[in-house]
Amino acid sequence: MRRLWILLAVLIAHSAWAAAWETPAALAQAAKNFARQNAGGQGRAVEITVGLIDPRLRLPKCTQLTPFLPPGNRLWGNATVGIRCSAPSPWTIYVPLTVKVFGKVVVAARPLTPGQIIAPADIRLQRKNLTLLQAGVFSDPRVVIGKHIAGGIPAGYPLRMNMLRIPFAVTQGQIVKLIARGRGFTVNSEGRALSSAKEGQPVSVRTSNGQTISGTARIGGVVDVEY
Repeated sequence: MRRLWILLAVLIAHSAWAAAWETPAALAQAAKNFARQNAGGQGRAVEITVGLIDPRLRLPKCTQLTPFLPPGNRLWGNATVGIRCSAPSPWTIYVPLTVKVFGKVVVAARPLTPGQIIAPADIRLQRKNLTLLQAGVFSDPRVVIGKHIAGGIPAGYPLRMNMLRIPFAVTQGQIVKLIARGRGFTVNSEGRALSSAKEGQPVSVRTSNGQTISGTARIGGVVDVEY
């Protein structure tokens, strides 16, 4: 009977001792909750894996755990979340974790060749782990339609800004439509572009009477002239 009481006393003492320390599971959950609330964005799924927390750590039980993002860190890919305790005993721990953010990006629906103009059938949306992709991918297919392919792109590969070229709205030597606008009037005429220009860029045009006029290039071989 005495041995039973001794064993019971030891168990109670061990439970009280264990209750005095923060558990790795509680720290991991605090870091995970913080990352989930602050990572990703609208319409994006987030997966978080917490790294190993040394089970030998003895951090006094905290009245309130305060997670924070250390300077220079980002909740993207391999990251670190800090957890701070102010009372009753101040301490700070840094928890490693991996953050995966998934979203739909524009990919090539089939192999695309250099110089090809992108049509709606050439692209599709596909779910990807964004943390593994380089910057400059697209989430809106409308942004890339009508652009030129700078180099070959295999099927299923995400399109990026540096893979595309904006086509010229007006090319050198092209006969363009001049639309001159002023207060209370609009005059349409034609001229020959003296240089190539993309949408919104300035371009010079020589009219049939030899006059040179500067305007703004628009898609479809149109040049706007404001007076």
